Amino acid sequence: MIQIANAPCSWGALEFELEGKSLGYDQVLAEMVETGYAGTELGDWGFMPTIPNELNGVLSAKNLQLLGAFVPAALAKEEAHEQGVELALQTAKLMHEAGYQDAFIVLADENGSIDERTNNAGRITNGMGLSDEQWKTFAAGAEKVAKAVKDTYGMRTVFHHHCAGYVETPEEIDQLMKLTDPSLLGLCLDMGHYAFGGGDPVNALKQYYDRIWHVHFKDYDPAVGKEASNSQYDYFKSVEKGVFCELGKGCVDFKAVVDVLSERGYDGWIVVEQDVLPGMGAPKVCAANNRAFIKSLGF
Repeated sequence: MIQIANAPCSWGALEFELEGKSLGYDQVLAEMVETGYAGTELGDWGFMPTIPNELNGVLSAKNLQLLGAFVPAALAKEEAHEQGVELALQTAKLMHEAGYQDAFIVLADENGSIDERTNNAGRITNGMGLSDEQWKTFAAGAEKVAKAVKDTYGMRTVFHHHCAGYVETPEEIDQLMKLTDPSLLGLCLDMGHYAFGGGDPVNALKQYYDRIWHVHFKDYDPAVGKEASNSQYDYFKSVEKGVFCELGKGCVDFKAVVDVLSERGYDGWIVVEQDVLPGMGAPKVCAANNRAFIKSLGF
């Protein structure tokens, strides 16, 4: 049975070092429950308690499940792989010892750290990508993290493609999938990032279904995307302008997505994400509207 979660990034708790302060975890989790969600992701390290019994207590008190945790790593740099492994193991240990052994490590590039990729999110060209050797390094790093997590805690790792990182476009996602072991590294398909990166999420869902172990529902507003292209916005300006809009107000065909998930017998979670910058917008209102939209789809 598909269940619906949300994530702290919908309340401005992003993985980037940015000005402004997001809401505290207690208010965020309370608003998740009040707007009808049954689970959450961890958020940045330190956003929620990092002592296992405290983390379990916080989530259990609100009857929320923990689905996974975002772990950024500069995978294109071999010298950064060990640091990525250490962060992933630290995060997996916390979730495992807190009682959430089925939670995912949601591995990603160190998004927002490369100016060319950050400044051209949504309009990446071939010359902005990794070389063949860098691809080998990137893929090896992702597998190294996933293997360490699996061998140590028996937990699974999914890769989250992301605008402002080295794996954004459909071609880049395809390359990573080809270079990595499908039994070791899954894919977290994020509908909004896939659309912003120039692809059709429904096609991606069909193409990679067996690799997709975790699903993010995010919508993409092509009008803002066009404005971002014309005005040369960087990734963060695009987010500020609302490139990731409320579900149902963008171009992602969520009805078709749900049809594919239902036909294939998907029984995992759907995690809603509507990225906002710290202090931006009305997260609780958006969360309620997004939950109502998913109910209109039958969940």
